[in-house]
Amino acid sequence: MEVNVLNIKGEDTGRKVTLNESIFGIEPNDHAIYLDVKQFLANQRQGTHKSKERSELSGSTRKLGRQKGGGGARRGDINSPLLHGGARVFGPKPRDYSFKLNKKVKVLARRSALSYKAQDNAIIVVEDFTLDLPKTKDFITIINNLKIADKKLLLVLPNGNKNVYLSARNIQDVKMSTASALNTYNVLDAETIVLTEDSLKVMDGILSE
Repeated sequence: MEVNVLNIKGEDTGRKVTLNESIFGIEPNDHAIYLDVKQFLANQRQGTHKSKERSELSGSTRKLGRQKGGGGARRGDINSPLLHGGARVFGPKPRDYSFKLNKKVKVLARRSALSYKAQDNAIIVVEDFTLDLPKTKDFITIINNLKIADKKLLLVLPNGNKNVYLSARNIQDVKMSTASALNTYNVLDAETIVLTEDSLKVMDGILSE
């Protein structure tokens, strides 16, 4: 699949790049995508939820009512889960939600997600994406030139660029990633993906078969 290369003014440079078929042209594997997204979201969870069980509440252990004849459920002290303000039965405890996923599955998921975007013609390639100074106004001008200002955007750079990051961080629906840190969730979440030519080279080295 060939894609026109644009400059940051939104003009066609007259050159084309061929997207690697082993990355952008495979038959997507939906189950691999599901597993990778599930792991990504699970890893975002802090797992610090906690509620107190009966033995952890402070309160008198005196039995409030007689065992039988009260007309209601049997209960003991004021910490009983049956009472308002009492403990919780089998409440949540801190835990780690992360789980292991094989590298080959994660690579397959990223290639599948990128193939979906290629099928939807949602990939734009620019020759370079640099800013001399961190200015949000300049970044907005660039995405307006590329006619993607109204899209949910993922910008993929070959490596970290502080000026671009500072210019884009306050813009809603714009995310940035380096090619080596690209993940399936962000690819699927974006409506349009902007890649630089150098980003494609990095991705070829990481994701190609």
